Amino acid sequence: MSAASNSYDIVVVGAGTAGAFAAATAASEGLDAVILERKPEEEAGHIACGDAIKGKSTFPDVIDLDYLREESFTNQNIRRAIFENPKTGEELDVPFGQAGAVLDRKRYGEVLLEETERSGAAIHYDTVVQDVVQDDDGRVTGVRAKRKGDVVTYEAELTVDAAGALSILQDKADLRDASFDTNVSYSQFCSAYREVVEVPEPVDYDDAIVFKPTEELGYLWYFPRTDTEINAGLGFQMTEPPMKLVEVLKRDMQQRPEFDGATVKDKLGAALPTRRPYDSAVADGFVAVGDAAGHVNPTTGGGIPGAAKSAHWAIKRAIDAVVEGDVTEERLWAYNNDVMTDFGKRFAAMDVYNIWGTAHEVDDLTDIITALPGQQLVNAMTKGETSMSLRLKLKTLVDTYGHWDTLIELYKVRRIANDLKDHYETYPSRPGGFETWLETRDSIMDDLYAVSGADPKY
Repeated sequence: MSAASNSYDIVVVGAGTAGAFAAATAASEGLDAVILERKPEEEAGHIACGDAIKGKSTFPDVIDLDYLREESFTNQNIRRAIFENPKTGEELDVPFGQAGAVLDRKRYGEVLLEETERSGAAIHYDTVVQDVVQDDDGRVTGVRAKRKGDVVTYEAELTVDAAGALSILQDKADLRDASFDTNVSYSQFCSAYREVVEVPEPVDYDDAIVFKPTEELGYLWYFPRTDTEINAGLGFQMTEPPMKLVEVLKRDMQQRPEFDGATVKDKLGAALPTRRPYDSAVADGFVAVGDAAGHVNPTTGGGIPGAAKSAHWAIKRAIDAVVEGDVTEERLWAYNNDVMTDFGKRFAAMDVYNIWGTAHEVDDLTDIITALPGQQLVNAMTKGETSMSLRLKLKTLVDTYGHWDTLIELYKVRRIANDLKDHYETYPSRPGGFETWLETRDSIMDDLYAVSGADPKY
C-alpha cells in the first residue's frame, strides 16, 4: 500500500492539553499546524485525570480562557486540602491561599480542541502514529500514521511529541546522537485509575480535595467536581509491588458513607510520569511536551499546568526556527532552559522526596506527614521546599516523637532538594554546557542516595 503525504510547518502527535496548546500557539502565530489524534472525534478529550487544577491563570492566553472556565470548570471553590491518616482516622486540614478548581475533563478536552480549530489548526482524528521519519542526518522530518485504514506520511519542519507517558515516538526515533533524555523506564512512572461517581447526597468536602495514603507507596484521592459528583481515584509508584487498583479503591469507598447508593458514571486508567522533567526534551526537528517530557508534578501527579505551559513555550521558541528552516537542537534549546528554570526546578526538587520515600515504610511516612505543619506540607508538595520558625520546629519535634531518626534524615534530604533546585537555576542556556551541568546534578543525586539509602531511580 503506498503512503499518501501531507506537509505542514508543525505536526503535533496527541490531542491532550499539551497537543492542543502547541497547535493553538502555532496556528495563532501563522504557522500551518495539524494535530494527529488516535481517538475518534466523539472520544477526544476522554482522558484519565484527577481533574483538579489551581485555576485558569495556569493557562497561556492563546484560547478563550473564559469560555474554557465557563464550560468545564464545574467546581471553582476548592479552598483546602484534607490529608487523611489511614491509621488513626485523623484529618489534617490545609487551607489554600488561592482558590483552585475541579473540572469535567471530557468537556475541558472538547473545548480545548474547539478552540484549537478556531485558532486555525487542523485536527486529524482516527489517526494512529506508527513510526517516526528521519533523514540521513538523524533529523526528525515527520511521522508515518494510519488514518482510517490508509497509511499517511506527515512531513513537517517540526514534530511535537504530545503523545503522553511512555510515548511511542521516543521508542521509534533514533535519538542516540541527540541531547534528548532517553534515561526513561517504567519505574519512573505511576499507574493510576479513577472513577467518576454520582453520590445521592451532597458531600461535606465540596470545597476540598481529599488525599489518603495507601498501604503501598501511593495515595487515594476524592476530588469533588460538584457536591454530588466525585472524581475518586488512586495511583501507585511502579517501583513498588503491583497494587490491584480497582479493588483497593472499591474497598476504601465501601468504608465511606457518602458512597452508599452511589452510581459510577465513568471508569478509566492511565500511566503518568512521577519523575523529574526530561534533562533535555529537544532533538533536531523534534520536541517533547507535557507528559511526554515528564512535565508532571511528581508528588501529586498534576500534569495539566506543565502540559499547557511547556507546549506554549516550546512553540514560541520554535517559531523563528521553523520559519527559517533551521530546527536544530541548538535553535530549540532555549525551550529546555525555559522549563528547567521555571517549574522544572520545583519538580526536580519534589522528586527528591519521592525517592526518599521509597526507602521508608508507608506508616512511618504517614506519621511524619500528618505531624508537619500544613503550610510546610503544601510547600513541599508544590514547590519542593520547606521552612519553619523555631516554634514550629519544636512543635514538630514533639509531634514526631519516635520518628526522630527519620526526621533528621528528612532534614538532610531537604537540604539536598534545595541544592538541586539551585542547580537547576543554572541550567545552561546553550547545549555546550550541558554535560558539565549533568555531572554536577548527578553528584547531588549521589548525595541523596547515600543519605536516604534509596535505590537509584535514574
